[in-house]
Parts: sequence; structure tokens; C-alpha cells
Amino acid sequence: MQFRTDLAIEAVKAAPETKLPGIRQESQQIEDIKLLRIYIENEQGEKELGRPIGAYITAELPPLSDDEENMEQKATVLGAELRSLLPEQGTVLVVGLGNQSVTPDALGPRSAGMVLATRHIEGEFARSTGLDKLRSAAVFVPGVLGQTGVESSEMVHGICGIVKPAAVIVIDALAARSVERLGCTVQICDTGIAPGSGVGNNRIALNRETLGVPVIGLGVPTVVDARTVAMDLTGREEAGEQVTPRGSEMMVTPREIDLIIRRASNLIAMMVNAALQPEYSPLSLISAAG
Repeated sequence: MQFRTDLAIEAVKAAPETKLPGIRQESQQIEDIKLLRIYIENEQGEKELGRPIGAYITAELPPLSDDEENMEQKATVLGAELRSLLPEQGTVLVVGLGNQSVTPDALGPRSAGMVLATRHIEGEFARSTGLDKLRSAAVFVPGVLGQTGVESSEMVHGICGIVKPAAVIVIDALAARSVERLGCTVQICDTGIAPGSGVGNNRIALNRETLGVPVIGLGVPTVVDARTVAMDLTGREEAGEQVTPRGSEMMVTPREIDLIIRRASNLIAMMVNAALQPEYSPLSLISAAG
């Protein structure tokens, strides 16, 4: 049985070998944040994990449904990790993927809505208002194919042609293998995002190959495949098939998903603002964006 997950850390833990060729790992504890950096360095490592060559940073946090303390401090730590994957100069385009009307899928649009867009702040106005140190950033929420009839990747590609960013940050809700990771894990990677891949709804990927610039994927897991939950509870693989009648795929999300999405969106937005505008308070920037 193949388990769906967007998380590199789960792919590593599911691997039969403890020492994987072509894969390097580093861990660090910063207060209540546990960081694991996974580097897939060659084709052998790519084959082992089934993920593209690149850097995958996973942050394990106290559950967002239980803990809202020190969010700005957490965002500053995670923002530094995100900034390490970005070019030092140039405009950054922030894209919020997902469906605003479907709570578990609303992370991208809600987070992007709190990221401060600064590309239009320039010249004498920027100098006179003391905002001349802001890095140029643009924000775009493309919606979903079912609403627009246009692939997100097509719209983002078009926007890139206008904005000409140095890099793109794509925010999206993720799927996890374990229910224990919902709402308490953040993943950052420099390989982009394939929208819907974790829930079996594969769309055209947003990455360097499709957009022509570095693409940083950023997300929080909000759903788990129902088959995984059933098998974990019973220990029987056939139980997974019993919760997918007529082959219909089902995803499970926590009862407190509204709270998780609200807090995760705040954290991600502050994190992106901290990465792009390190000289300013992340909390004050989401207030300005809102």
C-alpha cells in the first residue's frame, strides 16, 4: 500500500534503510522548534525518496491548536530558514495556492493575504515614509482550476512574465502520512510544489523548470489519507480499502481545522514577512497587509 505524503521527513522515516545514499541530514533544536534539514544531493538520493534533488527543511512545533504563544518568535526563526533559500536581491513573488472556500485547503490564500506587498512602494514615497528598506514583493492568489478554468501554473507563469521575480514562494496546504503531524509541522523546500499531489489531484508543478526562476515551496499538513488512518488503527491493510468505497478517495482533517488554519496562516504570513523584511516586526507587517 502506497501512503500519500508531501513531507520529505516522512519519506525518510518510511525508508527501509537508516543510512540513505545521496541524502544528507542535519538536525537542530531552537527552543521549542525542532529543525530537520534534508538534502537530496544526487539521482540516487532522488530515487530513494521519490523527490527531486534539493533542500527540504522541516520544523516540528507544538500543536497550533493548543499553542499560540511566541508566534512572532517562531516566525522569525522559520523566516531565517526560508531566507536562506532565497536569492539576496530582487523581487519575490508570493503565491497562495488553494481554495479559500474549503477550510483545509485555505492555507495558501489566507496566508498570502497577510503578506505585505511592496513592489508598488518606491521612489520618493518610499523614502519619505521610511519604507525605502523594504524588499520588493508581489502577492498573487490564483484560485483553483474548478473556479477559474485556468491552471494555477499557467497564471503564475503569466504573472512571472510581468513581475520578473528573482524567486517565487508558493504556499499550499500539504498532506501528511501521520495524523500526529497535522497542524504542528512546517515544510520549506527549494524544489517547488506540485499542487494537489498529496491528495491524488495532480496538477502542473510550480518549480524552476516551469517558471524559470527558483521556486520555494512552503506549507503545513492539514489532511491525511483515510486509508492510512484506517490501517494505522486496525493494523490491517484491507481496512484501508474498506474506507474507500467504489474507489472514492477520502481525506481526514482534524475537528479543530478552523483554528489550525487561522493560526497556521498567521504563522506562515509572519514567517514570509520575516524572511523578506527582516528589519521589521513580522506581527506589525501582517497587520499592515491586512
